[in-house]
Amino acid sequence: MTEVKKKKIIPNKTPIPEQPANIRRSNFSEVALGYTEADARLEASRCLACKQPKCVEGCPVNVPIRDFIGFINKGDFSGAINKIKEQNFLPAVCGRVCPQEDQCEKNCVVGKKNEPVGIGRLERFAADWERTQGTAKKITVKNPTGKKVAIVGSGPSGLTAAFDLAKEGHKVTIFEALHQAGGVLVYGIPEFRLPKSIVAKEIETLKEMGVEIALNSVIGKLFTVDELMKDFDACYIGTGAGLPKFMGIPGENLNGVYSANEFLTRANLMKAFSFPEYDTPIRTGKRLAVVGGGNVAMDSARTALRLGLEESMIIYRRSLAEMPARAEEVHHAKEEGVRFEMLTNPIRIIGKDGWVNAIECERMELGEPDASGRRKPVRIKGSEFQIAVDAVIIAVGTSANPLVPQSAADLKTTKWGYIIADEQTGLTSMKGVYAGGDIVTGSATVILAMGAGRKAASAISQYLAAK
Repeated sequence: MTEVKKKKIIPNKTPIPEQPANIRRSNFSEVALGYTEADARLEASRCLACKQPKCVEGCPVNVPIRDFIGFINKGDFSGAINKIKEQNFLPAVCGRVCPQEDQCEKNCVVGKKNEPVGIGRLERFAADWERTQGTAKKITVKNPTGKKVAIVGSGPSGLTAAFDLAKEGHKVTIFEALHQAGGVLVYGIPEFRLPKSIVAKEIETLKEMGVEIALNSVIGKLFTVDELMKDFDACYIGTGAGLPKFMGIPGENLNGVYSANEFLTRANLMKAFSFPEYDTPIRTGKRLAVVGGGNVAMDSARTALRLGLEESMIIYRRSLAEMPARAEEVHHAKEEGVRFEMLTNPIRIIGKDGWVNAIECERMELGEPDASGRRKPVRIKGSEFQIAVDAVIIAVGTSANPLVPQSAADLKTTKWGYIIADEQTGLTSMKGVYAGGDIVTGSATVILAMGAGRKAASAISQYLAAK
């Protein structure tokens, strides 16, 4: 009987080249430089090509992961990107910012005994290869249906819905409140993690498909959802959850206190790092504290370093083990010199002449697990201390902006202001109105928002066909 040889697995992921930390902390160029063709094929060779790939189950948009990696393994990079784009309109984005470690890579069989296959790195490689080679296939759009769809918000959810609907031949108009399309992809995620040229390229693809984008169009002020429905056959709301949360501690109204949304919007969208070449400044002084432990907190702290501060620190009330930010982002922040004050809780921001000059904190210890499964932080009495800072960024989460939901009389929302929508279709309490992404779920990931956009687009097409 012939013995079947088991495939020998390379235990660790193929390293991805990066800018040295001492250089990148002074520029906004991308940190990770991407795989070479040889790197990509080596990493792809680690895939077991499972007959029933569990990795796909962890992908909200069901990218055929095994198949596209198989193309890369054979050196057919065109085949790889075409296979990805059967399901994912934004592979260059997802390959950079998706938390693969908690989604597709978490289910990778190779990862049970070794490091999982670098699915995100390979997706990014395929997308970047297509962009540099200029081999992108023209998107096939079906004959016009005569139906019109309004999309509110041009973030990842709205863009994905627009792509799928336009492919079906519907006339799509995106309404974006800001002066540039892309939503959180342009105002929230820094250039060193996601170059804005990548987002601009995808938006250009939508325009070539016939999608119209109305900028500076604040739905809820310019038009209500009810008014939109008089001119459109259906509407998709993908406005995200962009209302900043604050802690409610003394001193949050001082000059020099920013929400993470404002800080990152000034830096990313308004290009404050090039003031006075661009009109928007950021006054930060020399030392800055970021309160929070998520990816937005890491983005803020790392952006602050690139603005030339002497010290940028993270203040987080739990330990490193409970921190919700991606391990990769924490690692990069530490490499770049961000200071971490763990088990530390701010209780007061102190000012002088109306401006921040210190933050008062207390030390914490971890108690029993709370509802989130993480150990609850408990204050240590008498542990108060002060840290001298010139600015503070509050990065403790966001909530639903009520502007759009309040503009529709029959749109049902939760007590927290999020739109109530069917999980599978995105259908709201209003006929022909659908919603998805963070405005429904609360703050989540780019890929989950995209998945919601895809589901809603499919449901909208079915609705329009029946209509």
